[in-house]
Amino acid sequence: MQCRRPPAIIEGDSPGWRVVRIPDPEPRIPIYDHFMPRPSHLGLRHLALNVRRMAEMKAFYVSLLGFQVEWEPDAQNVYLTSGRDNLALHDAAGGQAADEEGRGALDHLGLIVASAGLVDEWAAFLESNGVTLDVQPKTHRDGARSCYFRDPDGNRVQIIHHPPISGTT
Repeated sequence: MQCRRPPAIIEGDSPGWRVVRIPDPEPRIPIYDHFMPRPSHLGLRHLALNVRRMAEMKAFYVSLLGFQVEWEPDAQNVYLTSGRDNLALHDAAGGQAADEEGRGALDHLGLIVASAGLVDEWAAFLESNGVTLDVQPKTHRDGARSCYFRDPDGNRVQIIHHPPISGTT
């Protein structure tokens, strides 16, 4: 039995065939050809979910996945951590929980910054670049400071200084 080799993709008859890559005629990722100075962030370490079954979700993440309760200000909100991140579970009494196909549970995603002042720098930077803030920088009841805006698809994004995971107090 002979193997049929696709022409122009594989060349040669030896066991060390050479693969010839055909370039993609259209790049799929936009190339930004200019440097834009911007404030720094520490990455995506915060996620907030609207949940339908708070007790079950809390038990799942704490008992099964090993998260710890960082803060539980009331029965509608619990903040969990594995030590370097923050997962917020919010009771979806307002009907914002995931539908039967699992869409819509995301409340927002958060980019952690190293200081409270960087939240304000980001807010100014975003507004100066035409981004409308949903929520201006504010200090939350747990001492975190953040602002909110939306990405082009409408996802809510938070820039947050959260002392337990931001690396500073």
